Amino acid sequence: MASQVLVAANRGPLSYALDAEGTLSARRGGGGLVSGLSAALATQPEALWICAALSEADREAVRRGVSEPGVRMLDIDPAVYDDAYNGIANSVLWFTHHHLYDVPREPVFDAEFRRRWDSYTAYNRAFAEALAEEAAEGASVLVQDYHLALVPGALRELRPDLRIAHFTHTPWASWDFLDMLPDDIRRQLVWGMLGADQLGFHAWRWSVNFITGSNTDDERGIADSYLPSGVPERGVWHRKLRADGGGYEKKRFTEVRQYPLGVDADELRALAHRPEVDDKLAALRAEVGDCQTIVRVDRTELSKNILRGLLAYRELLTTHPEWRGRVVHLASAYPSRQDLAVYRAYTESVRELAAEINAEFGTADWQPVLVSVEDDFARSLAAYRLADVALVNPVRDGMNLVAKEIPVVSEAGCALVLSTGAGAYDELRGDALTVSPYDVTATAEALHEALTMPAAERAERTKRLAAAATALPPKAWFQAQLEALRA
Repeated sequence: MASQVLVAANRGPLSYALDAEGTLSARRGGGGLVSGLSAALATQPEALWICAALSEADREAVRRGVSEPGVRMLDIDPAVYDDAYNGIANSVLWFTHHHLYDVPREPVFDAEFRRRWDSYTAYNRAFAEALAEEAAEGASVLVQDYHLALVPGALRELRPDLRIAHFTHTPWASWDFLDMLPDDIRRQLVWGMLGADQLGFHAWRWSVNFITGSNTDDERGIADSYLPSGVPERGVWHRKLRADGGGYEKKRFTEVRQYPLGVDADELRALAHRPEVDDKLAALRAEVGDCQTIVRVDRTELSKNILRGLLAYRELLTTHPEWRGRVVHLASAYPSRQDLAVYRAYTESVRELAAEINAEFGTADWQPVLVSVEDDFARSLAAYRLADVALVNPVRDGMNLVAKEIPVVSEAGCALVLSTGAGAYDELRGDALTVSPYDVTATAEALHEALTMPAAERAERTKRLAAAATALPPKAWFQAQLEALRA
């Protein structure tokens, strides 16, 4: 049966496991995007989620015709998938949008890059074809993230009747970084996105980057940014050459909006008060003792800026020695993308720096940093509850939900030290202590200010932070995009 609402994302709401006897079993997928979209789609009858088969068990399920209601997995050749996901999405587009290149050495766009880009194009085309096949007439299609940036354009060609939205969960690169891409690749990326009727970002500044960076006039057509002051209709007018070369197609407008994803307070608090979290909390309290806590929870992702956060904590202990023995830094840094060498090296650097701080300042009865590099969600929630100070200092982040989650869960109220690089900065800046992500000294001083903040002020700030954090929870976030798309 054709679907009226479709979601496309690299990762699906479930994955499969294959036991020694060859029996397949399904289990719910992980991650905030999966949780949020799963809850939202539960309200949409006959909705369909199209995703990639990520494991051999997933691919075996596709080959056997095994499926769960509302889900279609695509069995994309593993080599093509690796090129598209690791070779382009995570090694090129992620670095471009997060401004992470070591410019004297990177990027390098050579023949190998072109081969991988062909795989990225094929990967996106597979999603577009599946969506075109499954969508009812005039259906609404919501495509997720930078992995699938070319899907809107490809789908528009296949099914011009559809209403298409694309949401980017990362930042969008400023023009000087986007311009690093080869001209033809940059144009493909922009035209792929402009196939959508609506583009969504977490923060207005990422929207502005797309609008102002989308101007193009080439063999494919013309796109003009449209950013009027004080007018709600913001986006890009564009027109493409007709396939037969006989002039231009009708001019189209792609609206660009911001939907700052929030958290579901009730669900998060319920998760944070499960028995296994209570056990983790008791263990952390035994380790921390009477000390105040500075909490951070991140993947060991280059953009999260964990190393500068640790350097700021070391400077705090150096310039404010009164905090020695009185504060503990709970740093959860879960390994991310360990199939890429640069991420493995970064994870090891986090471990090494934490060990150096403990060796320099630690005593027989006080360990300054308790670092965890294990994927332990229950421990993270326990740390949230224990937080006196939350440190969220990304170099550049589409949103950063941790900045919103900790104030919602913290039991005694927490002071938030937040960098200007987080998408959440736009909403939370009024009640956070804000710093440049590169300024270690300013971050150390902000940590000192947070630790000395009067309890009443901290409680009031936490209350306002939590209200802002829960303003657009996942179901409302998804529904707002769907209603705007249909309108």
